[in-house]
Amino acid sequence: MNRDIHIPQSEIDAALYTCEQIRKSFTGERFCFVESYGCQMNDHDAERLTGMLAMMGYTLTDDKSKADFIIFNTCAVREHAEKRVMGNLGALKKLKDEKPELKIGVCGCMMQQKEVSDRVYKRFPFVDMVFGTNELHLFPQMFEKILCGERVKQVRDIAGEIPEGLPAVRKIPFSTNVIVMYGCNNFCTYCIVPYVRGRERAREPQDILRECRELAQAGYREITLIGQNVNSYRADDGSDFSDILAMVNDIDGLERIRFMTSHPKDLSDRLIDAMANLDKVCNHIHLPVQSGSNRILSLMNRKYTREHYLELVHKLRDKVPGVEITTDIIVGFPTETEEDFRDTVSLVEEVGYAAAYTFMYSRRPGTKAAVMDGQVSEDEKKRRLHELNDVCARLLREQNKKYIGTVGEVLTEGVDERQTVMAYGKLPGFKMVYFEGDHELIGQKVKVKIKDAQNNSLIGERIE
Repeated sequence: MNRDIHIPQSEIDAALYTCEQIRKSFTGERFCFVESYGCQMNDHDAERLTGMLAMMGYTLTDDKSKADFIIFNTCAVREHAEKRVMGNLGALKKLKDEKPELKIGVCGCMMQQKEVSDRVYKRFPFVDMVFGTNELHLFPQMFEKILCGERVKQVRDIAGEIPEGLPAVRKIPFSTNVIVMYGCNNFCTYCIVPYVRGRERAREPQDILRECRELAQAGYREITLIGQNVNSYRADDGSDFSDILAMVNDIDGLERIRFMTSHPKDLSDRLIDAMANLDKVCNHIHLPVQSGSNRILSLMNRKYTREHYLELVHKLRDKVPGVEITTDIIVGFPTETEEDFRDTVSLVEEVGYAAAYTFMYSRRPGTKAAVMDGQVSEDEKKRRLHELNDVCARLLREQNKKYIGTVGEVLTEGVDERQTVMAYGKLPGFKMVYFEGDHELIGQKVKVKIKDAQNNSLIGERIE
């Protein structure tokens, strides 16, 4: 693993100084609209963008028509996300015509692909700013330029430095993400992430712990440690991810620790033991399998077999009480036969996932799979996805029934007022529970008894 490459403090100081100067230049109220697509890493970047905009004097709004600045933080993992961004950008043309002073930006993983960022810059001349994943700390200087009427496009193909010290506006005041590592070394043949996020870089333990302690002191009760593959974390001092979990577990004030995403090839016995023995670490793991066919797993360059994956599942269930396993699955990978697909269905039935995020294979230019022979037709991919989703839904209904009559603690996340007022939040095992409650419970732990199970959630009643 490449060691963490920190951006010089002078560049972070310059970014913060520019934010303050922009704020001083404004009179009156200004609003920004920030929309982020994709994974938790993108959400993390969006929080930094929003933090810098807040330093500049911008207030976040959900209303595009009210915004003085609109930015899309893009995802490159699937074609569907790319099409959504292109459609949403096109829809802004009318708003820009009506409000010429409106500034528009596009950033993130899509823009890190030079051919895509070039296309966006040329196709949408009303977009003021285009930049990639390595320019986050340079955002204030680029923003200053567009305020002066310049158009900016900046995409650098560099190792990818770690931007410590940027401000953030976090979406939830009691639960948030903390990055432990950036990038990926796995080069799965379908995945564009190593090309747009770079190779693995680990944050040092002291930086991770400092951020977690500050969040605990600020009242955060739940932290999710994130990275493209947290299992492969290794620091200069030899600490692995299980060591990080143990250190974060000792922080006063924190009550729950989650993590994602885990690659099966790097899931160690030490990490499973940490899940079993550390009291704040939740009994949930997101363990993407992608396929149940050994032939397809080999073509995907996943570096494990079906048998090894199932062995990991058995270890987790033997050692971690009540563990819930969620996963990602791709159907219609090049050359996937009906027999390969049946292997996936049978694995899903054997494991019994708490949730499965299923996708049709999406051809990503620049990846090995994009030029493989034997591309599966769209109709066949849709058929397989529909059948797999039916199987997952049936198994999920059956799995949820085991919770009826049990008692657990929910960390309340919000309130649903669509029909009756119901509070909701997750059990440690990641199961969503709805129960009678109001906004005063948000951020609080509530003990509930499960009285019913729905397709994707549980219904509980509060126990005083």
